[in-house]
Order: sequence, then C-alpha cells, then structure tokens
Amino acid sequence: MSKYHTPVLLCESVDGLISDKSGVYVDVTFGGGGHSREVLKRLNESGVLVGFDQDKDAKLNIPNDERFEFVDQNFRYAKNFLRMMNRYPVDGVLADLGVSSHQFDVPERGFSLRVDAALDMRMNDSDPLTAKQVVNEYSVKDLTTVLKEFGEVKHAYRIANEIHAQRQVSKIETTFHMLEIIKRVVSDKAFKKEAVLVFQALRIEVNQEIEVLRQLLSQAKDLIKPGGRLVVISYHSLEDRLVKNFMRSGNFDGIQEKDFYGNIKRPFNPINRKVLVPSEDEQKENTRSRSAKLRIAERSTEND
Repeated sequence: MSKYHTPVLLCESVDGLISDKSGVYVDVTFGGGGHSREVLKRLNESGVLVGFDQDKDAKLNIPNDERFEFVDQNFRYAKNFLRMMNRYPVDGVLADLGVSSHQFDVPERGFSLRVDAALDMRMNDSDPLTAKQVVNEYSVKDLTTVLKEFGEVKHAYRIANEIHAQRQVSKIETTFHMLEIIKRVVSDKAFKKEAVLVFQALRIEVNQEIEVLRQLLSQAKDLIKPGGRLVVISYHSLEDRLVKNFMRSGNFDGIQEKDFYGNIKRPFNPINRKVLVPSEDEQKENTRSRSAKLRIAERSTEND
C-alpha cells in the first residue's frame, strides 16, 4: 500500500469497476496508485489500465507493469488522450476525487490547516491561479459566491468582507493568516468546521474541481462502452450531488426523462441504489475516509 495515499473503499470500488478481466480501464485520479495496483491485480495479461494525474509527484508511484500507461494530465482531457492512445472506448472509469493524503501532508502545498504555509492549493503547480490570488484579488461579491457555493460557508459574506478589510492593510499570503481572519468572524466553537469549509471552497475554486467533474461525467457516455462501469468516490455534498444526479438521470439537475412506456431514459443505470460508505473499521484506520461516498453505475446497453 502506498505511503503517498491510503486508497479509500479499495475493494468495493474495484469490485464495482471490473466486468472484463481483459478489458481497458482508466483510473483518472492515479495519485499514490493504490486503486491502480488493485485493478492490475484483477486484470489478466491482456488487460490494460491507463492512469491520469496532473500532480507531478504522482509519477513517483508509477508501477513497473507493461499493462499500465500513464498520462500526466488533468482528467478533463481523458477523452482526447484516450482517443490518441487508441484506448477508446473503455470498459470502466474510476475516479477517487478530492485531495490525496500526500497533498495534505506536504506543507508547501498549502492545503492543510495544521501547518503555516503559502496560500497555494494547486493540484498542478503549473496552473496559474493560486489561493493567494483568490483571496487578494477577488471582489467581495465573488469571494462570497465562492465560499457559499463551494463551501456552503455559513458566514460567507462576513468572512469575505473581513478578507477585503485585511488586504487593505497587507496582503494575505499564508494559511495561518487566513485562519486568523476566520477567527475574527466566527465563534471558537464553530471555528474549526468553518475553517475547513473555507479552505475547501478556496481549493475547489483554484482547481476548478466542480467544472472538471462535470466535464468528466459529460464525457462518460461516449467514453465507456455499453455494459462498462463508472465508479466515483466523492468527499463532499457538492460532488456527490452531481454524481448522484448524473447517474440517476443523465444530467446534473436530476430531472428524469421517460420514454412513451414510462421507462427512464438515461445513459447509465445505478448499481448501488444506496450510496456506499467506508466501514467503521476503515474509518478508524483511515480517518480521512470518513466523508467518502461511493457510487457505481453501468453504461446502458439501450439507445439513449
């Protein structure tokens, strides 16, 4: 098991993914390679696994296996790259969303509340936008929108106003400076929860995580063969809501269309009607798994 990141819901997700041991599969969030290694164990000598990851540190975890192919790109480009690689369409796609343990644990990445570091939060350090730019350059209105939509932050407007007031005095450059600003607005009792949500919102904005997820799901209909599987592990309600709605209805609003006979028209059919979550033992062993939710759907074999 990789020290880079402990894979969450490992057996459940890989069990749900593989329908053909000689098929072509994609792990769009390779990271530490925990899920990928398990997939490779399950495939026969004809099977192929393609891994995507935009984080340059992920390259250190590439397995020495001829069946594995690595693409150092954001998974929003999965369809184009798989076409160029002649690996399209595929038998299944696995996505373990969110930030890896490694990214949280490296102080200079700026993801953690526990260590003072530059406000960065980029998953790909070649991307131009950082959290420092967001807090120092966005208007109060735009900051409020980011905090509300991506963090569901209770005191979004007050925190945005406090950020604006602070940057009139000096730039906000570090994680601890950001935490001091949040402390001025919220009570001690609510501080930790609110701080986590603020950092989540900034991270999602910096990495455009919701838009990237929308793009992946929109591609999935063409990307996955009929009978193939889409497996997604999410960590907060915004992601899970998108995934749930898409799997149930084929759109992000959750509006189901029906044919003349009353059958639901959708490109995927949910496999697990009830969302899967880590066992109590897994949550104790890996506290970062506590918020994980797993959804699995099968590509419809009928016309859409």
